[in-house]
Amino acid sequence: MLIGELAERAGVSTRTLRFYEQQGLITARRAANGYRQYDESDLRLVAQIRSLLAAGFTLEDTRPFVDCLRSGHATGDACPEPVAVYRRKLAEIDAEIATLVRRRADVAAQLARACPGCTVPQEATDDHRDQRDLRRAGPERPGPRPGRLLGRLVPAVQDDRADP
Repeated sequence: MLIGELAERAGVSTRTLRFYEQQGLITARRAANGYRQYDESDLRLVAQIRSLLAAGFTLEDTRPFVDCLRSGHATGDACPEPVAVYRRKLAEIDAEIATLVRRRADVAAQLARACPGCTVPQEATDDHRDQRDLRRAGPERPGPRPGRLLGRLVPAVQDDRADP
């Protein structure tokens, strides 16, 4: 497929694809007329890169995932290097959360000093402390309730997934 088709199918611009090629993340084959040629494996690479970028990884972080896919693995995280990137990213996120919790405490203390009669909003539960499934963290969710979708009332749907 040509660069325009890959761009359209991947939901990116041709400029983005050229940048990924410049960075060595994807490699285009050249047709006799000089046009860039791509195949389905390139679409998988671009999808992996976009997914990781959307999750907050840097472009450099995507390299081990791309290399893992290129080496023939079904997923980009089937190799040890991407797992190490996941672990490092989780450590970074945990450090950011700790920094935000400290910042929040500082701002709450400043508010309490500036306005002794004001109510300081309560801290949310630190769902990361016990390392359990985040879906189960916090207070129990109430049962299903009807809601609205596009302005129309929709019935409640029971969540029948098994909770661990």
